[in-house]
Amino acid sequence: MVERSDSDRLTEVLKATSDPTRRAILTILVQEGPCRVTDLASRFRVSLNSVSKHIKVLEGAGLVTRRTEWREHLIAPDMGPIGLIDTWFGQLRSTWEMRLEALEAAVTEESKDDDDDT
Repeated sequence: MVERSDSDRLTEVLKATSDPTRRAILTILVQEGPCRVTDLASRFRVSLNSVSKHIKVLEGAGLVTRRTEWREHLIAPDMGPIGLIDTWFGQLRSTWEMRLEALEAAVTEESKDDDDDT
């Protein structure tokens, strides 16, 4: 089996969550807990088949799991992959914080130089 890199997994998660219907499904699952596919489908103005396809995309990204009980398919959220987004945003945030600190230091130094000249 081929291991996927965190970058590949992050790409899958971002693609899966780029669709508003999939984000809505994930939000419902996080807020209310596991749901039957039919219950999820009843909340949207799309077909059961369409909702099932959205769920499969979320499953492929690891954002939901499916448990079958007799003929019922229960879908539950798995927020683990969201950690990849959080990590990525954390890296972006720290880069910007370093840049802002450097800018602040430069402005402070320039202000100090201006005060020394007067």
